Amino acid sequence: MTPPSSILVVGSSNTDMVIKLHRLPKPGETILGGLFCSVPGGKGANQAVAAARAGGRVTFVARLGRDRFGDAALAGFRADGVKVNYVVRDPSSPSGVALIFVGPDGENSIAVAPGANGNLAAADLRKARKAFREASIVLVQLETPMKTVAAAAKLAAAAGARLILNPAPAQALPASLLRRVSVLTPNASEAELLTGIAVAGRAGAARAAAALLALGVRNVIITLGARGAYVADRDGQGLVRGYKTRALDTTGAGDVFNGALAVALAEGKSLVEAARFANAAAAISVTRMGAQAAAPTRREIMRVLAAGRVDAALRPPAQPLKA
Repeated sequence: MTPPSSILVVGSSNTDMVIKLHRLPKPGETILGGLFCSVPGGKGANQAVAAARAGGRVTFVARLGRDRFGDAALAGFRADGVKVNYVVRDPSSPSGVALIFVGPDGENSIAVAPGANGNLAAADLRKARKAFREASIVLVQLETPMKTVAAAAKLAAAAGARLILNPAPAQALPASLLRRVSVLTPNASEAELLTGIAVAGRAGAARAAAALLALGVRNVIITLGARGAYVADRDGQGLVRGYKTRALDTTGAGDVFNGALAVALAEGKSLVEAARFANAAAAISVTRMGAQAAAPTRREIMRVLAAGRVDAALRPPAQPLKA
């Protein structure tokens, strides 16, 4: 294994309140009989933990409330080896919370109250300039203010770090931000929102990837769930196939993909090699409940890559934090 380069994750941290149901409720409908658990989440936190478990040396920049959810999140980051020197405890807002319904096929419906995540500011990032200078990869998402994401992109560029932008939750992005992105990682619906091109299959992914490259992004990886990931740069493009497995919960699978991708790129792997590594990590995660709780270890990812399948011998998921 190549010695890990530093990865800086800037983003959100939430506590996920998850209910596993026999089906997702319709608008105005109440469903009884679900199984409840409370687990750590938030796209930034998920990606930071996933990267650390995949073998990365990770620093996290975020805001947490001064509450029990924030206390639990901070303890979890430390337990996974994530550096938290630049995690701010917000005096005025609670920690972020997400309410998640999960159906029998693993699909989910999510509502988020951002809390302290909405206060993460450029000033918080400037205090972390040392971490930006030390990072080879900076990983960001869109659960914090757009001004903060733009500031992270500028600081990454000034430090000479590669910027991975996971454009989720989906929203329109300014051209000035896209031109700073080294690797853009939308899923199919996010790619469609950014380009106006439906990503129903490989041909649609190819057209959307080409459109994103034309906007100034240097590399594009469109995640396609179990089908894999469509990888494109200015020299070529193609599908990196995924793994067939029975999904228990898809919550956080994209975050696990991005965290593992950051690790592989920090280690000097090619875009295709990094996508294979990330596909394996994401495939493991969907066989488990929760987001951070489902993130696999480095050893598990390497076992799946060697076997070419998601093996039943992988470790059982960590027990979720009960409410």
